Amino acid sequence: MSQRWSGVSSCSSRADMVPEIAAAVGFVSSLLRTRGCVSEHQLQVFSGALQEALTEHYKHHWFPEKPFKGSGYRCIRINHKMDPIISKAASQIGLNLQQLYQLLPSELTLWVDPYEVSYRIGEDGSICVLYEAAVATPVSSYGMLTCKNQMMLGRTSPSKNYMMTVSS
Repeated sequence: MSQRWSGVSSCSSRADMVPEIAAAVGFVSSLLRTRGCVSEHQLQVFSGALQEALTEHYKHHWFPEKPFKGSGYRCIRINHKMDPIISKAASQIGLNLQQLYQLLPSELTLWVDPYEVSYRIGEDGSICVLYEAAVATPVSSYGMLTCKNQMMLGRTSPSKNYMMTVSS
């Protein structure tokens, strides 16, 4: 028997956000891996904890029919202040805030939205796409001020989009 929600927008099931969360987790884990101070076992534990935390954090804020809705809530941010979700996952492997600040960029913005995951390192860095999927239904973003679009306002030159792949 299928459940029907009339008049209420239901959030998607966990499976719908798996590729986006996997891309975000893979990216943050790769940043930790490049410094060589974290073992592969620690990276696996960190990745699992971060995946679980993001899934829980996003479960009522994931709207594939309106991908930009809730984008500010899903934004992971390090701006001389550590994002609490990353901090919580790092504590699972014994990393404290001081160690995280040494291992991760001091300015990082990671947008995890339905159909797209992108990031920017530094306040004036280019926005790079980590993951992009075809949208099932047409979504118009023209004229919408998303979290990412707001950050691009006031730029004197357009940012370049790059595709980065993360392997584990």
